Amino acid sequence: MSLGGDDGYGDGYRGQDRARADDGDTHLTRTRLPEGDGDPYGAPRRSGRTKPSRNLITVVSVVVLLIAAIAFANRGDGAGDGKSSDGSSSAEGGDGGGKPQPTAPTGVRPVDGKNETTGIASGFAQTEQGAQSAAANYAVALGSADMYNKELRHELVPQLFTEGSVPGFQKRFDKVYSSEILTKIGLNEHGRAPEGMTYVSRTAPIGTKTTEFTGTAATVETWCTGVFGTAGEGSRRPVTNDWFTMTFKLRWEKGDWKVESFSQKNGPAPVNSDRAASTAEEIVKAVEQYGGFTYAR
Repeated sequence: MSLGGDDGYGDGYRGQDRARADDGDTHLTRTRLPEGDGDPYGAPRRSGRTKPSRNLITVVSVVVLLIAAIAFANRGDGAGDGKSSDGSSSAEGGDGGGKPQPTAPTGVRPVDGKNETTGIASGFAQTEQGAQSAAANYAVALGSADMYNKELRHELVPQLFTEGSVPGFQKRFDKVYSSEILTKIGLNEHGRAPEGMTYVSRTAPIGTKTTEFTGTAATVETWCTGVFGTAGEGSRRPVTNDWFTMTFKLRWEKGDWKVESFSQKNGPAPVNSDRAASTAEEIVKAVEQYGGFTYAR
């Protein structure tokens, strides 16, 4: 008998076939056993119907899942943009659902510009947030080193205060920053430190709170920290930090918020850390290299 019969089984296996004898009456059964070391009880492989491997099934499954994911992400029925099929916004997920949204500001534009001479921001919105922004910026101005110079101070005050209160505050500040007081803190009559030293006076608002608001008047509390003192070798008043709260009574005048009156109190102050103090040289470099901010909501 031939071992390579034409019964349709592949190489390496022997199937069963029947062949007629030459006399046409006697039938012989021809049995082919497995060759080599194969499992004699294993199922035979049929021609044209090869069993798929596990690797192939895995690859096909991954491809199908990827196609499904892409189709879901790119579907155009509006489900990803927080709107229903008719274009109306859904009751929930109004923030855009799964569709990324651009970062939005927390309030209206804070200011329209600033004074070219003093650098003080102006054009605040006639809202609570606008009043808070004005109070924060005015706290920075009133706590700046420019207030120790009479000429610069007389330019600042009209930018901050209502028209009717400017004369009174000019006199008040002239008394507070008199030549006698400036001398006591180691400054000359122009508010400048001795040669080789730098006087530091900066205020940084931490937060604001509106306690009263009527649309044309507002009371805003501004919690601040600041650094004050003279940096330099031999300074008798080294730069230290302070914590205080300024309360501004603001009035809407000529299209902007202006200070009608203000007061200041100590704190709230956190516990001082044990961080080592920087040298005078480092403080001076920081003052020269780091500019201030326009504060806004």
